[in-house]
Amino acid sequence: EVQLVESGGGLVQPGGSLRLSCAASGFTFGNNYMTWVRQAPGKGPEWVSSIKSGGSTSYATSVRGRFTISRDTAKNTLYLQMNSLKSEDTAVYKCKIRVGYNDYTGQGTQVTVSS
Repeated sequence: EVQLVESGGGLVQPGGSLRLSCAASGFTFGNNYMTWVRQAPGKGPEWVSSIKSGGSTSYATSVRGRFTISRDTAKNTLYLQMNSLKSEDTAVYKCKIRVGYNDYTGQGTQVTVSS
């Protein structure tokens, strides 16, 4: 059974940093298309960043230069390092991983950026 568990969210002041983690189990981690998405209150889901099996990364314009996606195959974990956080980054962040022909999404972790 594929399981994805996010952690690392919390309350942070503008300009601060957080590192989100997505611990994966139930499949061979590494050769997967992995994505972070977020959903702010009252808004639809927003793509944030992705990393391909070969390691290439991509970012939404709104986070490029501030966020970094990475993975540790030894720990079966996907990360999102978030720096220079802004109030508009407030959202529930979820990881989504493609396993075979299916996409699996975690339950999410809340990130609140506020002074």
